[in-house]
Amino acid sequence: MNTTLPQRSNKFKNYARLMRLNRPIGIYLVLWPTLWSLWLAAEGFPRLDILLIFIAGVILMRSAGCVINDFADRHVDGHVSRTHARPIVAGEVSAPEAVILFGVLSLAAFVLVLFTNDLTIYLSFGAALLAICYPFMKRYTHLPQVVLGAAFAWSVPMAFAAQTGELSTSIWVLYTTVVLWTVAYDTFYAMVDRQDDLKIGVKSTAILFGEQDRMVTGVLQLMTVFSLGLVGERFELGWIYKLSVLAAACFMLYQQYLIRHRQPEACFRAFLNNNWVGMVIFLGILLDYAVAV
Repeated sequence: MNTTLPQRSNKFKNYARLMRLNRPIGIYLVLWPTLWSLWLAAEGFPRLDILLIFIAGVILMRSAGCVINDFADRHVDGHVSRTHARPIVAGEVSAPEAVILFGVLSLAAFVLVLFTNDLTIYLSFGAALLAICYPFMKRYTHLPQVVLGAAFAWSVPMAFAAQTGELSTSIWVLYTTVVLWTVAYDTFYAMVDRQDDLKIGVKSTAILFGEQDRMVTGVLQLMTVFSLGLVGERFELGWIYKLSVLAAACFMLYQQYLIRHRQPEACFRAFLNNNWVGMVIFLGILLDYAVAV
């Protein structure tokens, strides 16, 4: 009996789990700001080839980020209840295999970027550097969520560069908005693991903020809403976009309600709820330009 095919099938399933393809929330949270940026850069529907390149690039780089994250955390994930069964810890994927997979995914993403322009290609090196650095930051700083925000937001200048061939000052308002939003929702995520992280010495904003975590995340979300308003002014968006910002603010209020008792499951739900924030802002931008036309 030939067992090669089942073994290969299991290996591919393990790789897919390592890339978190079974949990696409991370893809969504990177994709929404990317789509915001593409629509704002094009002032409507972007070039189809650029849109497809960036959607594929988001999937590849988020997957690569998960792989390098699990490689970096291979000695600590076994001590955290939420991560103890990840593929590397469970022995389903070896550390060398993870490094090779990260290289393949990163190379594939870089090949996609080669179909854009020189400015976008140059910016892609910054994206790669941030993706590599982030997983190791939690050993040295309580602000790894800020590095993650910088990494997730890097799609903003890349999208503008790909669509327009240049970078305007207005995009940095959007970049800052994405960083603020990411730090807030990833702090919710870090609150899930706070007790385990304290035991093993892993750093995070959830640990840094301590008992002030709800207040600080609330302030970050207020700053995000304010920044989204500035984005609307900078890009001359209308009432539909403003309604979407109001809807996003309502989702954020709901998230604050969820984390009120700091229960891990509720904090995780608050983290997941940010998919709706990203979606509603995208719909606001899309419909605002559609109505204007």
